Amino acid sequence: MIDITPHGAREKGFDCTPYDALILGSPVHSWRIPRVVREWIPNLSGDGKKCAIFLTYGGFQIHPAHYTPCQLLQQQGFSVVSSAEFLAFHTFYIGGWKAMEGRPDESDFAVAREYAEIIYARFSGKDTNLVGELEKTCHPEKLLDQIEGFRFRILTQVPTRNGADCCMCREGEEFCLTGAINATTGETDLSRCIACLGCVLRCPEGVLRINDMSPSWEFKLKGEHITKEEMNKKKSRIYL
Repeated sequence: MIDITPHGAREKGFDCTPYDALILGSPVHSWRIPRVVREWIPNLSGDGKKCAIFLTYGGFQIHPAHYTPCQLLQQQGFSVVSSAEFLAFHTFYIGGWKAMEGRPDESDFAVAREYAEIIYARFSGKDTNLVGELEKTCHPEKLLDQIEGFRFRILTQVPTRNGADCCMCREGEEFCLTGAINATTGETDLSRCIACLGCVLRCPEGVLRINDMSPSWEFKLKGEHITKEEMNKKKSRIYL
């Protein structure tokens, strides 16, 4: 299993040659897989290898997130056999949103086990089918880019120590997708941060802080025309 999350890991490149097939897993940020992943996939060479996709998301808009990685992987010569989506707590849960609290749960893991069996059958050739048509979007790239920037209307204070002492483990800096955080200063470069909040989640001392985002929780629910109860009823899904 190769973790492409850290900025340094993606810079090293990835040789697909030793592998018979690949599975790409990614979170969903603002209707799409993160820009850093979209920009990394074109560095791969599929050479006809089979590939499966799975996405995790925090309960809000998921489509057209499946379509883009499928297209990118196919352009690189992969044969995409399937895709799936799994519910998980929203990254802004750290800041006060109550989206997908307690997820993934056993129902999500059951779908994941089913998906593993399906992938194996398609990778091994027992099932020769490839993924069907995935939902496209009619929204132009400019609008999707604007939606991508909306998160910073909610996250108004990117992760910072605010001068607090820490053990200098540098775990947040090493994890950061974009190399945005400086462990020495405890500050984050707003121009590079993508608001994944992985550094906050992983900080062993809890000294990295963000603003309280709970006031925007009800606003987000109204904007998405969904209640918390309706959101919690969502199920993980497989696309064949």
